[in-house]
Amino acid sequence: MTERVVLAYSGGLDTSVAIGWIAEQTGAEVIAVAGDVGQGGEDLDVIRQRALDCGAVEAVVADMREEFADDFCLPALKANALYMDRYPLVSALSRPVIVKHLVAAAMYHGADTVAHGCTGKGNDQVRFEVGIGALAPHLKVLAPVRDSGMSRDKAIAFAEEKSLPIDVTKKSPYSIDQNVWGRAVETGFLEDIWNAPIEDVYSYTSDPAAGRAADEVVITFTHGVPTAIDGEPVSMLSAIEVLNRRAGAQGVGRLDMVEDRLVGIKSREVYEAPGAITLITAHQELESVTVERDLARFKRQVEQRWSELVYDGLWYSPLKRALDTFLEEASVNVSGEVRLRLHGGRAVPTGRRSTASLYDYGLATYDSGDTFDQTLARGFVELWGMPSRLAAARDARVLGSGRASAATEPMGTG
Repeated sequence: MTERVVLAYSGGLDTSVAIGWIAEQTGAEVIAVAGDVGQGGEDLDVIRQRALDCGAVEAVVADMREEFADDFCLPALKANALYMDRYPLVSALSRPVIVKHLVAAAMYHGADTVAHGCTGKGNDQVRFEVGIGALAPHLKVLAPVRDSGMSRDKAIAFAEEKSLPIDVTKKSPYSIDQNVWGRAVETGFLEDIWNAPIEDVYSYTSDPAAGRAADEVVITFTHGVPTAIDGEPVSMLSAIEVLNRRAGAQGVGRLDMVEDRLVGIKSREVYEAPGAITLITAHQELESVTVERDLARFKRQVEQRWSELVYDGLWYSPLKRALDTFLEEASVNVSGEVRLRLHGGRAVPTGRRSTASLYDYGLATYDSGDTFDQTLARGFVELWGMPSRLAAARDARVLGSGRASAATEPMGTG
């Protein structure tokens, strides 16, 4: 029986060449799997036909947009997921949904190997291989670009030799990955971290410095899920798409950062994620009035760890699954509306309201309607500070007066 290899197929040079390369090197039949995660670009039917023309025995194309939005972007929103407090996990979120479909295709077609076109310097090799291993430990992995010396020059020569139906001359100065959650740009002149990005880099966002009227938007959430924009019902996918357009027109969601890759390299990345940043901003604002203090404090720790796990390719790990359960519980009361002003590259909350709000006007006001009993505060402060006072008294007694006098010395004496 002829062996079969399932290939994560993008339609570009490397993965198109990989079809014939794998067949030649292994004698296996190649099944190409391509997915639409909202990246735009070529029609999937065109990509499917290209895979077949390049030698694939079968080409599977899947519309993953709704699944990606509901099962991958929405959990990221509930986690306010920002790697290094900035990056909304654009590429990291799309890899596990692609992995899921690769494994399903391998099972269906009886393949024992899954292949990808990642290099050895990036994060995606980890995301693909660790994800595949978590879902189907018996599957082998093939990485032609990383492990078989398939350089770009060799890929071009192979494509020309085999007369593959792909343009081998078109070469963007950037490496770009995009989906509905955002867009990532790297390489080219951006590798010099002193060089500022130029407008040519951006596609999802307009120049935030351009003169235009502000846009006001009201986002409704139900248990942490965006369910309406300006009163019009939306799905998770349509919420992202609407805000990509509206916030993108205001230049919201541009990021220029040097990030810590999993492999240990620092990499300069330019991102634009107008819908993601706007939704996360609104979601955080609604949480500020609906989530109890200690839960909110602990959730911020969970958010950071969740973001690191997803960035590091551990979407299908036990810890990630456990944290998802916590995040669902933490979202129970996150229902209400947030009003934002989109302008000059920023999404600024200007109003928030919720029937589940913990904000009590009577307790918060300093005016005549104040219902807060200030006589209770004295005893609270006494009890709250008691551990520190006891420790200070102990130190003075055991260690002598040196520590106490040092603590009260004026600043700037040497």
